[in-house]
Order: sequence, then structure tokens, then C-alpha cells
Amino acid sequence: MPPSSRLAPAGRAVFDARRTTRCGRSGNGYPGRVKPDHDAVDVEEPLAAHVPAAAHDASGEQVPTRDLTGLAPPARPARRWTPRRVVVTPAAVDHPHGHRIVDRIEGLGIEVERLRANRLVGVRGETERETYARAKSTLAIVVSPPSRRALQSIAPSADWRADLAEGCPAHCQYCYLAGSLSGPPVTRVYADLDDILAGLADYVGRGTVTSRSTDRAGEGTTFEASCYTDPLALEHLTGSWRRAVEHFGAWDAPVQLRWTTKYADVDTFVGLPHARRTRVRFSVNAAPISDRLEGGTATVPERLDALRRLALDGYPVGLTIAPIMPAPDWREHYGVLLDRVRAAVAGVDRLDLTAELITHRFTPGSKEVLLGWYPRTRLEMDEQSRRRKFGRFGAVKYVYQPDTITELRTWFERELAARVPAARMLYWT
Repeated sequence: MPPSSRLAPAGRAVFDARRTTRCGRSGNGYPGRVKPDHDAVDVEEPLAAHVPAAAHDASGEQVPTRDLTGLAPPARPARRWTPRRVVVTPAAVDHPHGHRIVDRIEGLGIEVERLRANRLVGVRGETERETYARAKSTLAIVVSPPSRRALQSIAPSADWRADLAEGCPAHCQYCYLAGSLSGPPVTRVYADLDDILAGLADYVGRGTVTSRSTDRAGEGTTFEASCYTDPLALEHLTGSWRRAVEHFGAWDAPVQLRWTTKYADVDTFVGLPHARRTRVRFSVNAAPISDRLEGGTATVPERLDALRRLALDGYPVGLTIAPIMPAPDWREHYGVLLDRVRAAVAGVDRLDLTAELITHRFTPGSKEVLLGWYPRTRLEMDEQSRRRKFGRFGAVKYVYQPDTITELRTWFERELAARVPAARMLYWT
């Protein structure tokens, strides 16, 4: 059976990019005009520049300068993301999970385009604003690039970084991904999921963050699956993280899958045979920061409700309090947050709760990109008030002054222990 027949359900045609050299109204809804090859995006290349940087650490980023003024979309409440355009590469079609993703997406009534090659045209517009808008609303089903299959350490979060996708439809004005983009932010989801999961066995016992740590040895070898994406933003389209949870649940070894999210759609994870080998962390922040800077995400109370549901179902859970900022009245607002956490985990049997605390930082490159995306942002990125710090690879990042860091850390360590004594703090950075 030809690939086009396999992918097309009864009664629905699948756009085939081989039929036209135009990115136009012939099938994908974008203004029709011939695109030269240099305008194409290679969707099987990594979205983020490949640098072995630490979790949530901007060091090592190397980005070109560009003018992105005016790209900021309006903030909107959380909802299931519906991409305006979905494409699948020829290589992705050869993988069973690629077919599963296509079936899920077509079942939602979304058209899927079959590409002739990995080159995606119709994303780059006449302006950077148009390019950003098109890319941010595009989903590509691809095979993971070789650079992502050779796992990198992701200290201080986990032993290894295991990407199942790259890209995110949320609009966080401090986005950690912004400074690492190698092209338009088309979200990529990986069709070779089965191969990715099978390859993780080679890394068991070889990590340095938890595998050989006295304090965290109970976690086993840990695999971080949300470094450059948000799983719950994409799960309804891919099913990838559900399959990963089931894989780890059936894996009789000292291992743990880890991912973090700003969403709350956990229905499909309740009741899975997870065997307590998946830790789901929810990224939370003080209300003035979350409400103002995290467009398109679930509210913090919704995230904490989801954390409680998973904890009651036996999952190890966690808090990623990030990015911590000394905003006006920060003690009061973060105190309210910790009290909400305490209420969310009250009465949970066998509660396994961790906390990861990460202060805000930025690089010159990420600042430029973020100010372009969100020109009216109130996010503080003043180099003069920050301390200049060099990362492991020589790149500059700006962090808070030592006195501020000490004040923040002292308060959080004291208040977290007092208000949420069940929480085990993994690290501060």
C-alpha cells in the first residue's frame, strides 16, 4: 500500500507536498507564491542549538542577532493547542509511532501534509513577525536528529536528557528556549519514539547526577524528557509521554522518567501502570509572575490540582519553582504559593515530593530575542543590576547579585521546610 493510502482515513484527503512547489492556498492555507530553496526549513535539524548546557542554564548559547520587534502574541488562557499546520516527513512515515501520531491528529480533524523531503516551505514569511507566527503554529512529525540520540548530561536535574520533542506552543516571556533557537520555532515531535526508548538502556548506571549520588541514589538513573518542550502541551497530539510512562513502568530497573509542565491536562495519565518510575514536576511561580509572564498556560491553582491528582495516583511528583524573581512583595507572594502547595498535598499517602529552585538568568542573545518577541514585557533584564557570570563554555549570562541570591535562598530554604516539610529540595541554582 502506498504511503499516501496508509495515512489517509476514509473521507479525508491528506495534502501531499509533492503535488506542488508552492506554499499556497492549494492545500495549506498560506499565501501562494513559489519559495526558493533557501527559504525552506529543515525540520529534521534540531530546533535548539546543540550545546551541552545545564538544565535551565543559558550558558553556552550562541545565537545570531536579529530584529524580532513586534512578534509578541497576546496572552491567552490555557487550552489544548490546535496547530494550524501539521506536516510529516518521509522518514517519519516509516516508524510505527509516526503513524500513531498521524492517526491521532487526523482523528481530531486536522489535515496532515506529507512532505517529499525534510525541507518545509511556507514557514518563512515576508517579515520576521510573519515567520514567527507561522512557525509557532506549525507542528512537524519528524525523526529525531542523531545529535539528540547521543544523550547529554542534564545536571543538576537528571543524569541524561532524552528528548521526545522540541518546541512549545506556550508564550512565556522569559522562555529558556529563546536564546538557543537555530531557526523558526516549528515544534518537532519525534516519530522514532520506540527506538528512543529502547536506546535508553545503554545509559543505565552511567550518569553522574543521580546514578552515583548518595543523596539521590534512590531515584536510580534519571532521564529528563522535557528540556526543550512541555509534554502536556503536546500529549493530546502525540501520545508520546503516555507511552514513555508505560515503558518505564514495565522496565524492571533502577530508572526514573522525569518531566515538567505548566499545563494541567493529566486525565490520560491517571491509572497508568507507572510503577512509581515517572516523576511529574509542575513548574509554578508567584501569582504576579505567572499571571503576567506565562501566556497560554494553565493557572498555578490548576497545575497544583493536577499535581494532587497524580500524587493520589501514586506518582512521585515535584515542584519546579522557576524562575524565582525578587519582585515587589516577593516574600508575601511566594509564601502564598507555598501555602497552596501545602494544601494541594495534604492527606496524600506515600507522598514523594521534590522541589527544584531556579533563579532567573539571561544571556545577551536570549534578551534580544525575548525583547523582540515581547517588546512590551515587564520582565526585568537589566545588565547593570546583575552580576556577569561566565558559563562552562565561556558564554556570558547575567544572574542576580550575591546578596540577592543569598537572601532568596535563605528565605526559600527556611519557608519551604516550614510550610511544606514533605518537600525534598534537590538543588538551588
